[in-house]
Amino acid sequence: MQKTAAFRGPEWTILKILQWTTSYFKSHDIESPRSAAEILLAHVLNLKRVELYVHYDQPLTRSELEQFKVFIKRRIKREPVAYILGTRGFWTIDVRVSKDVLIPRPETECLVEEALSRLSQDRSSAAKRILELGTGSGAIILALALQQPQNILIASDISMNAVQIATENVRDRGLQGSIHFFCGDWLDPIRLDAELFDMILSNPPYIRKDEISRLQPEIYRYEPLAALDGGPDGLDCLERIITTAYNFLRPGGSLLLEIGYDQRPAVQKIIDKTGRYENVQFLKDYSGNNRVVGMRKKE
Repeated sequence: MQKTAAFRGPEWTILKILQWTTSYFKSHDIESPRSAAEILLAHVLNLKRVELYVHYDQPLTRSELEQFKVFIKRRIKREPVAYILGTRGFWTIDVRVSKDVLIPRPETECLVEEALSRLSQDRSSAAKRILELGTGSGAIILALALQQPQNILIASDISMNAVQIATENVRDRGLQGSIHFFCGDWLDPIRLDAELFDMILSNPPYIRKDEISRLQPEIYRYEPLAALDGGPDGLDCLERIITTAYNFLRPGGSLLLEIGYDQRPAVQKIIDKTGRYENVQFLKDYSGNNRVVGMRKKE
């Protein structure tokens, strides 16, 4: 790393090292260089970001400098900050992440918002059976558990490592037993005569296979390809869920899916072809893109 020898001695204060790191990140085209420097340094020093500027003249110890240098090297290789720290903020919580799970995105909170909105509209006091497919870190189902703990929550992932991360996130929140996990390929493990669900939701892979290599290096080098690859047209997993989920929903039950910003027409065709859904709604994310599709199983 450039000028790593300079990372010695008490002259490296919080402010000075933030300035140097921000410039270094800029020279390597790292996105949001100041923010990345602050988040990484705050983690090393066990401070909140705002506290960095309260202690701006505090010198770093040798061990702190060495740990921060390791983080800088990893970020320069375009490893995402979330993987470096092992956590990512989502909804109102921080969740554990690893390279076995997709990093939760802000736009996925729109899926949580729509799920909560639909659940709140149901005035029945009975607990709702809710299933999340492809849970990854468990961020979505955990957000629902924190907001609506009275419901019966079940989540699955094809990756056992992902299920382990999700389980750890539930344990971190003291919610053991409130969410039931299983490992499996979408809806395949569920018996057709099983009790029906009031809601099924998922953020499935929906990136076109040939587009993955053109994404940011942080994504295609580090995030699990199985959580990104939606097949040649990006619709493989969406179509599979849409064409089977109605078998496991009660009449009037909701299916909610995150989709790609340009997939509305194709997804609408898949829905129409099944003939099993009504009240189809496409909802936009905070950037104004179509991001969530919601529908109900016909009565």
